[in-house]
Amino acid sequence: MKLKQRERAARDEESQMVEYIRDEVARRTIERLAFLKTPFSTVMDFGCNAGNFERQLCDVRPDDDKRWRDDKNLVRSKIEKIYMVDSSQNMLDKYKSAPFNSMLNIERINTDEEAYSHPLLMKKDMFNVIVSNLSLHWINDLPTVFKKLYNSLQPNGCFVGSMFAGDTLFELRTALQLAEMERCGGLSPRVSPFVESSDVGTLMQKAGFQMLTIDVEEIVVEYPDVLALMKDLQLMGESNSILSTPPALRKDLLIALQPIYHAMHGDPRTGNLPATFRFVFMIGWKPGENFPQPAPRGSANVNLKDVLK
Repeated sequence: MKLKQRERAARDEESQMVEYIRDEVARRTIERLAFLKTPFSTVMDFGCNAGNFERQLCDVRPDDDKRWRDDKNLVRSKIEKIYMVDSSQNMLDKYKSAPFNSMLNIERINTDEEAYSHPLLMKKDMFNVIVSNLSLHWINDLPTVFKKLYNSLQPNGCFVGSMFAGDTLFELRTALQLAEMERCGGLSPRVSPFVESSDVGTLMQKAGFQMLTIDVEEIVVEYPDVLALMKDLQLMGESNSILSTPPALRKDLLIALQPIYHAMHGDPRTGNLPATFRFVFMIGWKPGENFPQPAPRGSANVNLKDVLK
């Protein structure tokens, strides 16, 4: 079901106008990569969508500041080859003629990310760096996929990922719940569930990753009305894919949703409706030779009381 939604979204020309969330998160991923000293020669973009990471690496805009230009040039200069992996062939092909294709050495792999069955992905110690930009939230078995990503990394390799977190679209969720209670007398799972940020570190540790860095950020986007928000989600390929959900929102439910959303969360000055996209950034390492290790417990020679005086 989700693959069909994404394939359909990729074919729609209007979908080019709704890449703003993935583009911004790709920029923040690149900023994090610029701080890493690890080699980038072989990179996998896991769940690459339409290639937002690659486009942000190569796009040049007049308003780019010097730090951003330096960051993306540094990261791009380290990459010898990048493998774009996605289950949607339409997503992979969406920007196949864009300039970044001639600026990077790219190989596209169309395969089910969750099955992880492509011969290249099954090779151990294959990649220096694996990035994943807002696609892991559609994985059903995250522990297994994290373990497979870990196995694909070379020793001392790094995984840098992002995924939508639990409170994403909380405004839409709460307004939908009240509208359904009012019009239907009950609730349906209208928004797909997201992982809690507190669980991500535990899952990565169990997969073997060490020296974890987990942080949560958010982007708030304002929409003129509920229909505009829902249309953008559909064009992104991010609409609900819960199999038990009723096929469409009833007209009377949509009529009730707009005023409830506005009363609960709307901006009284502009009349716009905010939608919060909250996401977890994660960085984890696969230990190898000379990998930094924590000092043994009790080996410190500085008293914390002295430091805090």
